Order: sequence, then structure tokens, then C-alpha cells
Amino acid sequence: MNEPGVQAVVDQETMAERVESGAMPDWVVRHFETFTDAVLGERNGTPFPCHFGAQSVRDGEPLYTAVPSTTDKDALLAFRDALLEYLDVYRDRPGRASFVTFFRPPDREFTEGDYHETLWHLLQFLHVHDPEPWPADIPTDPDDPHWEFCFGGEPMFPTCRAPFYEERKSRYCPVGLEITFQPRSLFDGITADTEAGRQARETIQARMEEYDGVCPHADLGDWGVESDREWPQYLFREDPDDSPDECPIVVTRDHPKAAPPRTEPAPRTADD
Repeated sequence: MNEPGVQAVVDQETMAERVESGAMPDWVVRHFETFTDAVLGERNGTPFPCHFGAQSVRDGEPLYTAVPSTTDKDALLAFRDALLEYLDVYRDRPGRASFVTFFRPPDREFTEGDYHETLWHLLQFLHVHDPEPWPADIPTDPDDPHWEFCFGGEPMFPTCRAPFYEERKSRYCPVGLEITFQPRSLFDGITADTEAGRQARETIQARMEEYDGVCPHADLGDWGVESDREWPQYLFREDPDDSPDECPIVVTRDHPKAAPPRTEPAPRTADD
């Protein structure tokens, strides 16, 4: 951790130091600055809706990486390796150490549909190149209320921010796609079946309505609740005509599906 290079896994202090020193490309700098400004700031006199996430960033708990391409295989394999490294260390980190991933913005203007396609391409790539089998207790059908994305043997919630949100500013990133991976274990004690979880959800939704200035998204729900589905919550749809009606990922228990992780560091790209 904290090795040189754009695609290294770094703690928040190291990321901030590299941004401040000019050691990171401009797109990483803009990602980090807009992310921290949004999570730690206020809008409409209301703090960022997820108080757990805001407190975590305030305490310097998240780990970070940046990915210079959403299509180049070497860059995506390095992303896969970085996520595996995070999963190896996050339990030993203080607090709720999520994994914040910044992606280099596209060279052309993306539509909402392009961002949905990119997200599911990335998650499908991770699934195909996962060195661990899909967990036995998690369904493979995204239409099952107990389905959620899994990688490295860990169920997790990848929540996204993107530029196409005009009103829903809690999900807005002016730079490009941004994914925060949160293993299910980070939610221990605050899930929907606990009193603390119910209170947390009420607080988050109330803040969300004030922060965004619009009602909470119709797809917002809880894992395991019969009427809710997990996958639409990763990247909330704004335009029904420019977003998927069914989950685009194909999940299988067949394993392995691709080569195991590299034992040597990924090749550096020109943007490193």
C-alpha cells in the first residue's frame, strides 16, 4: 500500500499529500477535490446525506485508487489487483474503510447510457477475473432481493457518482465516473433489520431530500427486502430511456473464469 503510481492503493493522507504536491494527474486531483468537497460540505444548508461516509472521510479512513482507462485490459487488471489488495487490508483499518475509485474521464461527452454501460462493463470484468468463486450464500440472479455484487469472496455495495445528475447532487461528480466499494461487513449493526439501521435510513433519506432538493430515488431500498433490488441502486437512473431495465451483468458460479492475479506489479501506463 502507498506505493508510487496512479493505480496504487493509498490511504487518504497519502492521496492528499500527492494531490497537494502535484504528483497526481489533473484528473485525479479534480476527482479527489470534488469528492472531499461534496462529502464534507453542505448543500441547501444540509450536510452530505450519508453521515457514516462523511464521518469516515472526516476521520481519514477510506482507501483510494485511480484507474486511467475503463477499457484497457492492463489498466483493468491493475484495478482488479488493487481491489483485491484493499480486501486484504480493510478489516485491519480503523473505522469504516471504504474503497474510493476514481476513473479517468472519457475523451468524448458521455450520455447517461454510456455511464451505465461503463459501470456494468467494469463489474463484469471484475467478475470474470475474480480469483475467488461467487459466495455460496449469495444468489447469482440480480432479480433476487438477496443478490448483490461480490468480488474476492466478499459481498459489497459499489455506489457511484457521475456527471449526468443535474438535480441529484448527492450522486453528482463533475469529473467522471467514481465508484466507492463498501463490503457488506461495513454495515454490520446498521442493516435494515436492526433498529439502528432503520434510524440511520430515516436520517439519510431526510438529509437526502434536503440536500438534493428532490424526493429520494424510487429505486432506493434495502438489501434482502422482497420488493427492493440492489443493482439499480449502484448508479441511480435519471432517464428511463437511457438506462437498463434489467441488470446487465451475467453472473455464474463457474470458476475460475480467467487467469489468476499477477504476481508482479502491473505495467505502468503513460499517465502514471
